[in-house]
Amino acid sequence: MSEADITAPHITDDPQTAFKYDLFATDGAARRGRISTAHGPVDTPAFMPVGTAGTVKGMLPENVADTGAQIVLGNTYHLMLRPGADRVERLGGLRRMMDWKGPVLTDSGGFQVMSLAALRRMSEDGVTFQSHLDGSRHHLSPESSIGIQHALGSTITMALDECTAHPAPWATAADSMRLSMRWALRSKDAFQVRPGHALFGIVQGSVYDDLRRESAEALTAIGFDGYAIGGLAVGEGQEEMFRVLDATVGFLPADRPRYLMGVGTPADLVGAVGRGVDMFDCVMPTRSGRTGQAFTRHGKINIRNARHQDDPRPLDAACGCPACTRFSRAYLHHLNRCGEILGAILMTWHNIRYYQDIMAEMRASIEQGRFGDATAMMADGWLRGDIDRL
Repeated sequence: MSEADITAPHITDDPQTAFKYDLFATDGAARRGRISTAHGPVDTPAFMPVGTAGTVKGMLPENVADTGAQIVLGNTYHLMLRPGADRVERLGGLRRMMDWKGPVLTDSGGFQVMSLAALRRMSEDGVTFQSHLDGSRHHLSPESSIGIQHALGSTITMALDECTAHPAPWATAADSMRLSMRWALRSKDAFQVRPGHALFGIVQGSVYDDLRRESAEALTAIGFDGYAIGGLAVGEGQEEMFRVLDATVGFLPADRPRYLMGVGTPADLVGAVGRGVDMFDCVMPTRSGRTGQAFTRHGKINIRNARHQDDPRPLDAACGCPACTRFSRAYLHHLNRCGEILGAILMTWHNIRYYQDIMAEMRASIEQGRFGDATAMMADGWLRGDIDRL
């Protein structure tokens, strides 16, 4: 087959759709809304499955959509290294290449670069780093990060930031945050405005309330389509993360989406929604699925444990995913113990579906004014655990 014989799937954009956030209901600080984009709507609160290298591992795009997901996340750092942003652009953009019909948010690469502490050099201009793949040297500036995300065809682009390591002294966190704010302004200047597309700024400041407020106010003064909260879930613990959210969210515009990056467990999601956050992403449901860990209404289950080897029950009787409606725990245990690919696929599918079910339940409960009761029932189920034994 020649290149001329290969046709990319047709994905329709709507350039007439303006990017906007509509708030439909609140229950306390929890918000039920909808983000409109050129590539389709996103009902919030929303969880974005992570498609690091242009795929949600183990899942076809239509299967991801079947879980209820409306938006996925792509990783700028990994895609710029392989297959390369120019190649993705020539193939019609990330959405076309991976045949994902909905919106895509791409991170800026800042978090991955932070994790390469021994392989990077920071400067006012940006960061120079060595590829973890082959040691080749690359430079990422605010302008180049925005340009790469543009080439990828991102629906939502993230400003380049430095994700401050934890723990960090106040002075170190302040310098890091203020560098990110200068980069945010450069990112805004480099962004090519298009109908239905958006640029989000990222609040930094480690665990220091005054720095978080300074960062939020600086970003608001620049003006972004949405505001992310970065630099959390990096070792500070859930209680401290919630405290920082309490000190931060109130300084973000109420008419823009709020996105907590890299979070988290089901309990993290519930707590953050209750504090006014709208969007989330995390590798936890997919990574855990590949290692035999399932998130359920009865808490976390390790399907590799011997107690599941003769268990005919589903993982979660209330779940509508294929792992739960077609297969037993005993079969899933067998697949995972044997290292069969199907086991990882089914567990991943279940976890993504369960995360989407949590978000759907929170959206409904906010609309109906019963968010507190609904989330208390979730927490009670996780606390009681999987107590029904054969």
